[in-house]
Amino acid sequence: MDAIESTMLHDFGQGLVPAHQHPNGNGWVADTASVAESAFIGPRAQVYGAARVRGSARVCDYARVSGDARVCGRAQVYDYAQVYGAARVRGSARVYGEARVCGRAQVYDYAQVYDARVRGRARVYGEARVYGDAQVCGEARVRGRAQVFGEAMVCDRAMIGGTERVYA
Repeated sequence: MDAIESTMLHDFGQGLVPAHQHPNGNGWVADTASVAESAFIGPRAQVYGAARVRGSARVCDYARVSGDARVCGRAQVYDYAQVYGAARVRGSARVYGEARVCGRAQVYDYAQVYDARVRGRARVYGEARVYGDAQVCGEARVRGRAQVFGEAMVCDRAMIGGTERVYA
């Protein structure tokens, strides 16, 4: 059940909308979004649109979760990261720095995305790491203990796995 203390108006960047501060962390949640009481939304973090945050997920610092995005399990979104569109971040995944996860992209298991972009229908999972100015897009998969970093771009239907390292 979602906890709504009292509705106020808050500007998420496109004008004032009805919102409330989440009781666990005091972050802003639009009344159109849904955040479990067990989740933590830090005081500067924002959840809006039709976004959902479930389980013991954490959205901290200046992070934003919006659109139809879902963050659940023990996942963490923090720093200035953004998760939007119909993106999914779950398990014990971490999205941080100035990372962007959008479209129908998924980041899960113990994967990490730091300062990088994951978009389209791409998936990053296992213990994979995507960082720097790297991009994973299309229907690409980065899995296992693979690393994609620098200015590397992994797109289309590419599969990177095992302990591969891709950089540019």
